[in-house]
Formats: sequence, structure tokens, C-alpha cells
Amino acid sequence: MSNMIEESQHCDPETGECSPADLGELRSQPEKVTDKEIIYVGDPMCSWCWGISSHLKRLKKEYSQFKFSIVVGGLRPGGGEDWDDQMKSFLRHHWEEVTKRSGQPFGYSLFEKDDFNYDTEPPCRAVVVSRKWMKENDLEFFESVSRKFYVDNEDPSEAEFYHSICEEFNIPVNEFVQDFESEEAKYNTHQEFQLNRQWGVKGYPTVLFKSKDQLYQINHGYTEFKQMQSVIEKILSEETK
Repeated sequence: MSNMIEESQHCDPETGECSPADLGELRSQPEKVTDKEIIYVGDPMCSWCWGISSHLKRLKKEYSQFKFSIVVGGLRPGGGEDWDDQMKSFLRHHWEEVTKRSGQPFGYSLFEKDDFNYDTEPPCRAVVVSRKWMKENDLEFFESVSRKFYVDNEDPSEAEFYHSICEEFNIPVNEFVQDFESEEAKYNTHQEFQLNRQWGVKGYPTVLFKSKDQLYQINHGYTEFKQMQSVIEKILSEETK
């Protein structure tokens, strides 16, 4: 059982990275992105994505001249692992590692639940749907979803989970829920899962920088702001030569 958990829900405390589940055959083609753009590939139920949250906010703020966009990762769409003591121990260990490196808080009441499906598709879908109102501020929505899951330990697969977050950002709850439960939202979310895998993203969090026609990888796993900044500045300086 422990090997199955490691394969399907792998998070590495050394690299600060969570690896996504295999989606099988991919059919869509990567979409073009704008000339200068920071692209964050992450999943609201990825613990290291929660860990890197403050550094991403600073990155967006410091490089506000560039478009900042999110491509939702799809860490474990569908879930399906047994919610047993091994799974709980596995998650607890990784959450403690994230706190140790990043200082981000976690609640642990989730492990008192008798049943829970670690399905990361619904919160990814919620982020996709939120763009209708959040536009380029979907990082704030993403962070609120992660906080409510990791700190409050509520279930993001339920539409009611998003009511308070919608109120926080003045999003009409009924309209949000209608969109959230739509087949179109599910399709669009899966397209983003496919897209980041086609880009060669192997784990989350990953930050990419789009400049001209080139995609550069800025980080792979948990990385602090200054490290990401140094990579972007190197790319920009090379372009001016």
C-alpha cells in the first residue's frame, strides 16, 4: 500500500515538489501565450504549492509589468486512494515538511475524518471558473481555496466549500456554483491538465517565464522569491545582449 501511495501522491521533501498523476493519452495542442508572461502551474491541493504561496504573490507584485497567469496542474484528478492510516501518515509527514521549510500553517482535523477522497480536480475547476470574475487576480482565489483546505480542512469537492470564498471576492454564489458544476468547466479544466503535461511539467509548483517564443522554467518545486527573481533577471539580461 505504501508504494501505491508514493506513486500516486508523491511529494518530495528534498525538492519541495509534488508529482502529478498520469492522465493517459493527451489530445489537445498547447495554446500560444503572450510575449512576456509569468505562468504558474500549480494545484490548490498540492502542499508545496501552499508552501510557495507568499513567494508567488511577491513575484507577481515585483513583476507587475508582465502578465501573470495560472495553469491548473491536476495533481490527482479523481483521487481514489484508500483513506487509511498509511495515507493519513503520508500526508501528515509532508504537511509537516512544508511547514518546516515555508512556515505555512496547517490544520490536522482532516485526519479525524473516516472518509475523504483526495480529488484535486474540483478545486482546480473552481480556480478556472473564478476567472470570470477574478480576471488576472485568480492567484488570490487560488490561495483562499488552499487556505480553506489546508488550514480549515474543509472538503473542496463540495460546492458549499466555495460559498465563503465567493463572498470574500464578491462573486455571485449561485452563478459560480452553476458554472462550477457545468460540463464546460470540467472540460476546460482538463484541457489545462493536458496543457501543462504537454509543456513537460513534471511536478508542482512550477513557474515558467514566456519571453518572445520561448518558455523558460523558473523553478521546479518549492523555491523562494529571490531564487526565482535571479533566474528571470538572467533571462532578461541575456535578451538585451
